[in-house]
Amino acid sequence: MTEQGTKRKLTAILSADVKEYSRLMSQDERGTIHTLTAYREAMSKLIQEYKGRVVDSPGDNLLAEFGSVVDAVNCAVEIQRELAERNAELPPARQMEFRIGINLGDVVEEEGRIYGDGVNIAARIEGLAEAGGICISGTAYDQVVNKMGLEYEFLGEQQVKNIERPIRVYRVLSFPGAAAHRVIKAKSITERKWLKGALSATTVLVLGVVIVAIWNFYFRTPFEPASEEKMAFSLPDKPSIAVLPFTNMSDDPKQEYFSDGITEEIITSLSKTPKLFIIARSSSFRYKSKEIDVRTVGRELGVRYVLEGSVRKDGDRVRITAQLIDAKTNKHVWAERYDRDLTNIFAIQDEVTLKVITALQVNLSEGEEIRIYAKGTENLEAYLRFLKGRRHLDQVNREGNANAKKFLKEAITLDSEYPAAYAFLAMTHLNDIVLMVTKSPKKSLTKAIELAKKAIELDESLADAHALLGYLYTMRRQHEKGVAQAEQAIALNPNSASAYHWYGLTLNYAGHHKEAIKSHKKAIRLNPFPPIRFYFCLAIAYRDAKRYEEAIAASKKALEQAPNCLFAHTCLASCYALMERWEDAHAEIEKALRVDPKLSLARIGKMIMYKYEADRKFLIESLRKAGLK
Repeated sequence: MTEQGTKRKLTAILSADVKEYSRLMSQDERGTIHTLTAYREAMSKLIQEYKGRVVDSPGDNLLAEFGSVVDAVNCAVEIQRELAERNAELPPARQMEFRIGINLGDVVEEEGRIYGDGVNIAARIEGLAEAGGICISGTAYDQVVNKMGLEYEFLGEQQVKNIERPIRVYRVLSFPGAAAHRVIKAKSITERKWLKGALSATTVLVLGVVIVAIWNFYFRTPFEPASEEKMAFSLPDKPSIAVLPFTNMSDDPKQEYFSDGITEEIITSLSKTPKLFIIARSSSFRYKSKEIDVRTVGRELGVRYVLEGSVRKDGDRVRITAQLIDAKTNKHVWAERYDRDLTNIFAIQDEVTLKVITALQVNLSEGEEIRIYAKGTENLEAYLRFLKGRRHLDQVNREGNANAKKFLKEAITLDSEYPAAYAFLAMTHLNDIVLMVTKSPKKSLTKAIELAKKAIELDESLADAHALLGYLYTMRRQHEKGVAQAEQAIALNPNSASAYHWYGLTLNYAGHHKEAIKSHKKAIRLNPFPPIRFYFCLAIAYRDAKRYEEAIAASKKALEQAPNCLFAHTCLASCYALMERWEDAHAEIEKALRVDPKLSLARIGKMIMYKYEADRKFLIESLRKAGLK
């Protein structure tokens, strides 16, 4: 080997070979070669998906390299799951099982080939792996130990052939295909016994429950509350879960809205059962695109379980992987992969939801199942436009609101009976008022109410539509109707942080300040990293209940996220005035006027929606004392 045309580099090496390859060849040479070719193609495709490249594939061996150890281990996990599923379709004597070894090491590259101890160590570690298993070196382990939510068994320092020093070796224990042989075997038996021909979507759903039930019966331990010593919040007295944003594995970054939408739909479905405690979307999405240990997620959000996964949309096909992890023990509770036509996306979402519920040993009544699978849309194009509209709505600015309105109207044109599209379109008309882009706030409010009512007419179980309608009634000073709608929302979805937020607002404006505080605090527990409005609305409720120190603390939390939050500054000003801290009160009014020079007592008087005149006068007088004119 000459120096010219060669280079040294640090890389992650994956080495794989077939267990008992010689036996397979002696028994059926043609069949073995056919299977090996098919399996290699599947492995090569997965390697490419995980940003690796196949370096060589002599005989029954395969050598690949990756720029990231995390990618290499993820790919190995996916390979073993894929091959386990394929082997389930073969007689036991013809099943082809690969062993995989992974090492992070220094190699020499020449003309696309790699050489050196880094490669040799990967090959030796592969020989220590079980059939269908994965082993990794100490150098690889150091890179992934706290990043992937997997479990490892230390096999000690191994002296391997032609390597001078012993090598630390770890066996990967818990990965999404770890129980593949047991689960897939159960699936195959059940299919043969119960099914003939093609399966309907409904039967697949039932089958999924059976598979998970079998797994639960033999391998799951009963639900037990986790230790709360290091939790940011006390664990609820029922299974608690956070759904992390599913990773977009598509080549097109613009498909991010699609993977986010899958996550949001699963959160929405899970939240409809009162027997679970579900963290709100905005707190779960705080971890988007971050490599983080699920145990950290559990501690920060105060949950026992974490659901994570990935989505790959390729033309008319979609691949979704999902895995449920116990954040206390870092063990996998359940995992599955779905390769389906895009038109089956709704059935996949329902199946993931039901399998998670089953894995957590939650028994649903018939009525609860109906609520979880309430009417949405079966029109794929309408759904995709809805996802885009919801993504733009999150921006909470004029341009985003206009784009959201456009996509949501298109969704309704494609499916005139799509409840969620009407509910979110109602939000855009409310935003027109908040963002001051409407020429007639009264007409915008009327339109928002009309759309929210339409959403409820199409789907009475849509909790957030009830909660939104409650606030819209409050804006019309119809306080009793507002509170009634918001209470109905909480009854329908006790896991909806936004429903509790709207409920808190309707309660506070109706004069029920203490109850409003409880509702806002519940919203923040369900959404531990909430939008700023959760904090300044809590602050306002504290102030109206004459709990000024707590109102000041909540206002400051809002200002930590948004230093120019007008509502937080005015709330601070009124609290300081009520406490006779005149200098602080005047300073906050000055800050508020820098944010909005047109701010005045007359303008605030038009904005506030208190039922009782005493509450309105209480606020206006406090701001007058603070120096606002």
